[in-house]
Amino acid sequence: MKFENLITLRKEANLSQYEMGKILKTTQSNYSRWETGKEYIPLQKLDMLCKYFNVSMNYVLGKTKKREEYQITHFNNKKVGKNIKDLRVQNGDTQKSLAQYLNTSQSTISAYESGKSTILTSFALKIIDKYNCSLDDLCNTKK
Repeated sequence: MKFENLITLRKEANLSQYEMGKILKTTQSNYSRWETGKEYIPLQKLDMLCKYFNVSMNYVLGKTKKREEYQITHFNNKKVGKNIKDLRVQNGDTQKSLAQYLNTSQSTISAYESGKSTILTSFALKIIDKYNCSLDDLCNTKK
């Protein structure tokens, strides 16, 4: 999956992949893998990028075509974990059933929900699809 909006934002700002790497405190090669979709951009780096361009996570990852403003809050694993747990419980799922859906362990879900670990972007995208919500809401970035 290629992230066209990520490429568009960078080109509109007349920035190179190397310069984007510097802005996001990573290497040009890491940034290139995110743009081409060879790897998912980690949520904390996505947060930095969205703040820089003032656009939503959903826009950057192509979940919406509308350029919504980024509602700046501090990315916080505990808030994200609470949101995951709330969604899971509201939908009648257990940690075990969510773990099976994501093909991971129940202890991984527990670590996400407690805020001990940052959820992988690929898992976050599966969760928002499963529970029909936005990545910005899951990550607590919209009011």
